[in-house]
Amino acid sequence: MVKQGDTLSAIASQYRTTANEIAETNEIPNPDSLVVGQTIVIPIAGQFYDVKRGDTLTSIARQFNTTAAELARVNRIQLNTVLQIGFRLYIPPAPKRDIESNAYLEPRGNQVSENLQQAAREASPYLTYLGAFSFQAQRNGTLVAPPLTNLRSITESQNTTLMMIITNLENQAFSDELGRILLNDETVKRRLLNEIVETARRYGFRDIHFDFEYLRPQDREAYNQFLREARDLFHREGLEISTALAPKTSATQQGRWYEAHDYRAHGQIVDFVVLMTYEWGYSGGPPQAVSPIGPVRDVIEYALTEMPANKIVMGQNLYGYDWTLPYTAGGTPARAVSPQQAIVIADQNNASIQYDQTAQAPFFRYTDAENRRHEVWFEDARSIQAKFNLIKELNLRGISYWKLGLSFPQNWLLLSDQFNVVKKTFR
Repeated sequence: MVKQGDTLSAIASQYRTTANEIAETNEIPNPDSLVVGQTIVIPIAGQFYDVKRGDTLTSIARQFNTTAAELARVNRIQLNTVLQIGFRLYIPPAPKRDIESNAYLEPRGNQVSENLQQAAREASPYLTYLGAFSFQAQRNGTLVAPPLTNLRSITESQNTTLMMIITNLENQAFSDELGRILLNDETVKRRLLNEIVETARRYGFRDIHFDFEYLRPQDREAYNQFLREARDLFHREGLEISTALAPKTSATQQGRWYEAHDYRAHGQIVDFVVLMTYEWGYSGGPPQAVSPIGPVRDVIEYALTEMPANKIVMGQNLYGYDWTLPYTAGGTPARAVSPQQAIVIADQNNASIQYDQTAQAPFFRYTDAENRRHEVWFEDARSIQAKFNLIKELNLRGISYWKLGLSFPQNWLLLSDQFNVVKKTFR
């Protein structure tokens, strides 16, 4: 974490690397002007740890899943050395575990913009799946496709599985009436499922992902049955099936977003689920972390009571928000910003970045040129590391990002450093 007076050159010398290497790997917006509180990932194998009061080789080794003897060996110190506060230990890289990762892509207009294509190219090496958002189901069971410009060739070049996302979006909003028709009208249902298979064959999709939201509570079992029929058909065709689930903490949770999503049934029926564990902080609400670690954990721990860990993919935002203060309900919505944009805003306004230990998220406040106060919450290396630690602790299947096009290079650095991203082979 950057402190007052730090420079890239000074940081680089501490960690036996170069300023250019740090700047390039972190895509630091202004290498000559670091922001106090900004987090930087040091591009080395393993990591360094500064000894704190009460630390011993044994306690540090336990923290990093290694042994005191190994730490003593790589740091060329005696096993019984009394560690001085501030002494910098090198921690060798831990063995990587497999993970599946997905990222959604949401093109606008008639084609995938060059910016989004480039984002897909850059992210594909780190992805198991790339999801095209979205194929909109119609009331007659047909599909309206999103633009797919070059996505197939981009994914095929990196052996990334193309995910076909089906939604009940109508007039830019999730429709419970459309959902009712799709789930209950047998003719429409059959046409929709057959059209999905034909479209998947045509475009090379290998996972079919249903993101049906705000369904009527009374359609809960109809949705379950729809998924059973879809699974049987898709599996015969060599296709996977997955769903997106609202972030519930109990089976009886009230509210339009939650009630028709049956965690236990989805866990039994589909190949995996994506938990939408973000948007606690959202554009129309008060300023707060988008995905605070406590509520995220609560959702996942509930999910684990209903399905096995190897079916659970944790949702993760690639964005933050800039709120204009004071917040008023129904007022101007917060502006979405990428982690990179957030750092630029902090730098331009001479703001220090703080870190909320409870939420495990960075934030800062500033005053703009029109004397309006702002509060910004976003993601950085610390917040994403907290999520990676949760994935490891709970042994989850993977992580799913909403959405590409918002720059967060530190995420991909840390993902590849700590996990082997699974690439699928279909027969």
